[in-house]
Formats: sequence, structure tokens, C-alpha cells
Amino acid sequence: MAILQPLAVLAAWTMVMWLWMYATRIPAITVAKIDLQSLTGQNAPKLEDLLPPQVTWKAQNYNHLHEAPTVFYAVCLALAVMDKASEMAVMLAWAYVTIRMVHSLIQATVNKIMLRFVVFNLSTLVLIALIVITLSAAFAI
Repeated sequence: MAILQPLAVLAAWTMVMWLWMYATRIPAITVAKIDLQSLTGQNAPKLEDLLPPQVTWKAQNYNHLHEAPTVFYAVCLALAVMDKASEMAVMLAWAYVTIRMVHSLIQATVNKIMLRFVVFNLSTLVLIALIVITLSAAFAI
């Protein structure tokens, strides 16, 4: 069940990013005096276009934490259900979570695209390794 610990930490980190997003977004909306009702309709401006980039970066990262990490959650749960979470799988899961947290911090603060690209690809390689372990376990390879 050690494989569920990094899963729980990444889920909690997602909520940290949610809090950070609103802790910056709500004051920015207030300062900019944005009428949220004016953002409805087909031709309405988008909130992200009206807020400073440093504010929207947190929201973008929060959204990103609902993309590739969903595969991570599924893989961890599959390994737990099969009771096949090896020590290597747990280490890779912790590496994935750590790298995704670093990715979040980069995106939410400095948002250097090339740095994010490298970190994201590193997390993807770790996720691929976890998927291979899961496939091996599922098919008894």
C-alpha cells in the first residue's frame, strides 16, 4: 500500500494549487474591478485575458494537474489493487510526485517555458516507466 502515499500527496498538492490559485485570483479580480457577470456569453472576454499572467499561471497549473496525473492515479491504483507495487514502482511514484511539484512551482512563479518543458518531459518518462511496470504486473510478464 506504499504506492498510495505518493498518490495521496499529489492529490493534496493539487488542492494546495487550488488554494494558491484562488488566493491570488480573487484579490486580482477585486483590484481589476472585473464584473464576473460580464464574462458570460459567446463574445465575452476570458478572465485569463483580464488578469496578470502571474495570476493565470496558477490556474493553468491547477488545470495541468488534472491531465497527465490522472494516468498516474490510475497506475498507482492498479498496482495497489493487484498488490504489485514493487519498491521500484514506489520510488518512481515518489519521483513523479516530486517532479510534478517542481513543475508546479516553476509554472506558478517564473514560468520559464523551456525549463517547464524539460521538467514535464522528465515526469512523463517516469510515468512511462510506471506504466511499463503496471503492464508487466497486469500481464504477468
